[in-house]
Amino acid sequence: MNALISLHNSIFERFENMLGPWFLPTLARFTFAATLLLYFLNSARTKIGEGFFGFLDISRAYGQIFPQAFEAAGYDDEAMSAFQWFISLAGTWAEFILPVLILIGLFTRLAALGMIGFIIVQSLTDIYGHMVEKYGVWFDRISDGVIMDQRLFWVTVLLILVVRGAGPLSLDRLIQRNT
Repeated sequence: MNALISLHNSIFERFENMLGPWFLPTLARFTFAATLLLYFLNSARTKIGEGFFGFLDISRAYGQIFPQAFEAAGYDDEAMSAFQWFISLAGTWAEFILPVLILIGLFTRLAALGMIGFIIVQSLTDIYGHMVEKYGVWFDRISDGVIMDQRLFWVTVLLILVVRGAGPLSLDRLIQRNT
């Protein structure tokens, strides 16, 4: 039995040493870019107005970020509070900026941490604001819960970036080398 354990450990230690510290962060950024980048950028795009200065018009964001309050206000963006305007603006801009920072590997740990916070707020808004009833349950036999199951995978990918950083193919690494 000891020989089998030794063989196992030897094989996987070599494998781990071969992949080194670059593999997981690079894979995590690739996975984020391949699966979530366009999701978040398109979602952010639905929150802003048209044209060059559309990023300043966040009136569409209220219905997604504060659905019940916006409905209660008769869908009048002028009736929304300054706090709601600020949260909608910050959330919309974060949904544009944070994914791009992760993509290029700039301030990756902070951007990934910000995205985790964003996903938590997004999930709570879906459950309590949009009243999503079927959000899934962990530790069941069904893995199709859009909020509980799917977003746990999203957060796991982002946690790899928080813990390990962006990896070698990043602006973070380039800046680190030049300091």
